[in-house]
Amino acid sequence: MRELEGKRVLVTGGTGSLGQTLVKRIMTGQLGKPASVTVFSRDESKQHYMRLHFLQKDNSPALDGAFLNSRELLNFRIGDVRDYPAVVAAMRDADIVFNAAALKHVSSCEYFPMEAVMTNVHGAANIVRAVRENNLPIKKVIGISTDKACKPINVLGMTKALQERVLIEANRDCPDVQFSCVRYGNVIASRGSIIPLFVDLIKNDKAVTITLPEMTRFLLSLDKAVDTVIEAVRSNGRGETWVPMAASAKIVDVAAALMGDKKLPVIFTGIRPGEKIHEIMVSEEECFRTIGRGDYFVILPVLPELRAGNDPQPVLAGEYSSRDGNLTGKALLDLLTGATSEIEQFRMAA
Repeated sequence: MRELEGKRVLVTGGTGSLGQTLVKRIMTGQLGKPASVTVFSRDESKQHYMRLHFLQKDNSPALDGAFLNSRELLNFRIGDVRDYPAVVAAMRDADIVFNAAALKHVSSCEYFPMEAVMTNVHGAANIVRAVRENNLPIKKVIGISTDKACKPINVLGMTKALQERVLIEANRDCPDVQFSCVRYGNVIASRGSIIPLFVDLIKNDKAVTITLPEMTRFLLSLDKAVDTVIEAVRSNGRGETWVPMAASAKIVDVAAALMGDKKLPVIFTGIRPGEKIHEIMVSEEECFRTIGRGDYFVILPVLPELRAGNDPQPVLAGEYSSRDGNLTGKALLDLLTGATSEIEQFRMAA
């Protein structure tokens, strides 16, 4: 399928961890060759280095197509999703929008909650408003969410939960546009992830800090996260939320696997503001409207009129939590071994 063939693609927050990987994948042409790809973000330095990275083709041969296409197709635009006029101007030249712009660090959002609201909620609302109030050519909007939006206890989760609802509800008023979301867990190589921190501490023979022994997290690679975004854009289901079937593990086991034969001290620091012990990607309340598609769960819209009278056959009997089915031993080591090489590749690109 070639959903992006000839399409003009806009990626808000395109200089972030997921944004950069998503842009690379789009540029390879696996979804068809787009007419253009525009990175919309507020950090001019990150845009500059991302542009240089694409112009200096020194990466995997598998990505050759992305780098060759970049000279012809890739554009950069300074702007902020908080700024409605800037959002409208960027969206005038787009058919497909991926909203990856976010404040995503749990602690930062706890200390500056209104900043998180402005980006994560008002930013999404500006995208919807731009579609609703202007004659724009947009056909699909995919919002990037997080497992923390499920039963949220922190500001990040609360604002991302609201972002999901803002985008899903927009399907009622904009019948010609498909609004969908993607919700996933801890991306191993992303900025702010615990795994790169562990890798650095262990390389330098320093003590590893962990909040609590019981702490668990979903773990998936950047490519798996982008796979989920791609599945969402391939689907024609309006108001869906796509969730990958991802591995999970105890953080203490992650640290032990990364240490290997090293015997470094582990310091338990206590739970941080807004932190969960276990993450949830599908809640008990969402189970009755969650179906399975391949390696993904798809949560159908909370608003019954958007489910078009479908009677879903639920595939989950309870919540989908990182507490359950934790990886250990070789299976965990294999996952992390692949991820550590991805971390190094990502650092070279950053």
